[in-house]
Amino acid sequence: MTQPSTIDQADYAGRSFWEDRARQSVERVMTIEGQQSAEETTLSKEDQALLARGGSRMVAVYIGKLQNDTGAAYEQLDKELRRFNLFAMFRWHGAPSDGKHQIILARGRARKPKALPRWPAAFLFFLTILSVLYTGLIVSTGVISLTDKALAETIMAQPILNLWRGLPYAFAILAILVPHELGHWLTTRRYGIPASLPYFLPSFMLSPFGTFGAAILLRGTLRNRRMLFDLGASGPLAGLIFAIPILIIGLATSPVIPLEPGGLLEGNSLLYAGAKVLAFGRFLPDGQHDVMLNSFAWAGWTGLFVTALNLIPLGQLDGGHVLYSLIGQRARKLFLPILLIMTFLALFVSAAWVAFAIMLFLVGRYYAVPLDDVTPLDPFRRNLAIFTLVVFVLVFIPNPIYSLNEPSGLLGFLMTSSMMIVSLQRAVFSPFQRT
Repeated sequence: MTQPSTIDQADYAGRSFWEDRARQSVERVMTIEGQQSAEETTLSKEDQALLARGGSRMVAVYIGKLQNDTGAAYEQLDKELRRFNLFAMFRWHGAPSDGKHQIILARGRARKPKALPRWPAAFLFFLTILSVLYTGLIVSTGVISLTDKALAETIMAQPILNLWRGLPYAFAILAILVPHELGHWLTTRRYGIPASLPYFLPSFMLSPFGTFGAAILLRGTLRNRRMLFDLGASGPLAGLIFAIPILIIGLATSPVIPLEPGGLLEGNSLLYAGAKVLAFGRFLPDGQHDVMLNSFAWAGWTGLFVTALNLIPLGQLDGGHVLYSLIGQRARKLFLPILLIMTFLALFVSAAWVAFAIMLFLVGRYYAVPLDDVTPLDPFRRNLAIFTLVVFVLVFIPNPIYSLNEPSGLLGFLMTSSMMIVSLQRAVFSPFQRT
């Protein structure tokens, strides 16, 4: 029998040592019923991507039953594996109803990445301020034109000198979007997850909102569903807290005007319709009149719309994170039904959903799976997750922009273009958003 070289012997001895110690650590948290090698195990695409991004490799898979407190078991095992540069992934072996678990061991713990420069985020935020100021100028001028068309024409002839008129909208929309992004970012800080500052995306005249939203590059991995939920829900809920009062104030100060044939109308969600009933004592439009949204009201409506987009419960969207944190792998079963609903809306209700339907078809089936995918949410977060999904139903707008008599024209085109760019942004950044 050929003996291995001295280097091979040392490598084998070292590997045997950490394998034995790692198995002993696993045995302290799991009743082991079987073991597989890396070659015998097929990982999900999410797990393959997780290992690839960190330059890690799978070394062993143990099958059995974890202790009752799976969360504490993961923390204990992770602490013991740290010394060997190993980390674990807790997965179900088969269906959760079978009660069998997998512990996947991988070598190569993620290292703390280098800090990203802050100036790109600051520069993009400055451009976004200019962009929403210009959008606010257009909105405020539209309201002025109801009573003084000559003044409105004078204002638009000198947009730079009158940019200050966009301050109400700029203030209101940023008062919604900034808390949304800060909700995500502060959660990453709380859990020590490496992440960039929010990158706000200006749109200038390519969107009726003045912005395509924002993105945060997550450069770390989430440990459990608790982190996944907190990261997913913190943004939409924080933004909604500001969007609702801004909307109500805006509606209360917006004029009601006669409907014009061919005019464009903003769509209704359940929450938006209720806010109009609260503000005007009736549902609008009522066939003859509708509200002409001022700067605050348009910002509030936009805030609800952005919240709805983010809370669509699929893939790397915030709603996808919330749903997956709540029901785990069962979230995948909802991919096709939700995609069919979005496709129906795109084909028969509003072309504005075409971009999102395409994006969801391409990346909506890939979720942000945490390292510990077994431990469920605690009761408080479980109830809050259900509440967050109810919020999605309340703020979702089936037909964002529509016309009384004809296709939605330029504004409808801009709405569709805006959603296309937002969709592309989600698709591009989704591999980095382990949220």
